Amino acid sequence: MEITSGGRYWLLSQTTAVSALVVTGANTAKRRKFGSVAEIDPAKQAYESIAGIYDEFTGANDYEMWFGELLPRLEALGLRRGGLLDVACGTGKAIAPMLRRGWTITACDISEAMVEKAREKFPEDVAFDVCDMRELPVYGSFELVWALNDPVNYMLGDDDLAPALRAMAANLADDGLLVFDCNTRRLFEELFSPAADAEDSDHDSKWNWERLGGDGAVFAAEISGPGVEPHVHQERYRSVEEVQAGMGAVGLTPLAAMGQSESEAGLALVDDWDEDRDHKIIHVARRA
Repeated sequence: MEITSGGRYWLLSQTTAVSALVVTGANTAKRRKFGSVAEIDPAKQAYESIAGIYDEFTGANDYEMWFGELLPRLEALGLRRGGLLDVACGTGKAIAPMLRRGWTITACDISEAMVEKAREKFPEDVAFDVCDMRELPVYGSFELVWALNDPVNYMLGDDDLAPALRAMAANLADDGLLVFDCNTRRLFEELFSPAADAEDSDHDSKWNWERLGGDGAVFAAEISGPGVEPHVHQERYRSVEEVQAGMGAVGLTPLAAMGQSESEAGLALVDDWDEDRDHKIIHVARRA
């Protein structure tokens, strides 16, 4: 699949993940301990390598349009304006629309290079930090904590979901909302299946997205092109049932699972979800 800044999947192209992109040849990795073995964190490698082109690569992302659909639904679920913790913030593309709406923002990402790009845009208005969402500290008590554009899918391990959910929940104010999205099986098939490459073979593109397929749980594609070191992008499918069970295990109450789909006509966000219809499912939760 070839990707342009005006591509259809503007939400998928936002690669603000915190775990599990594999980069060939990168040498700026953070090391985390898994058991007794220190391993290079692949997400940090990936985002250090893509930071220079990230804003152009995700140029089609229209956050004003997205938030215009999403925020009224969150308000109907009890969202109160105040403090936002933007987890896996990338280069800060979601920040300006929320500042304009009067929010106070703290933001973090696993990549120093991505955070530096965000800090250049907002040198005074936002408190930034570099951290792994699985090891998220308690920054405060926020009315809204979110992790947008599928960072949960980037956590490949069986034991990764619980610590990330628990850490985000620890930053919620009383009645605060946790919001994050996960990709559906439909999107994984469309974006990672090698059989779909032929459909996009006639598209002009600056960067190339080569679908490598998957095993039903973990899927991969390689990104290459000007200004970015080729790297393999991996995501794990997580069902609604798995995610909601994970929420319950860390003391969160699921409030909604909204289906989101995209087409040439635009964005559709609805109150129910369907794996065959939707590209993303937006989860909303509150502390129990």
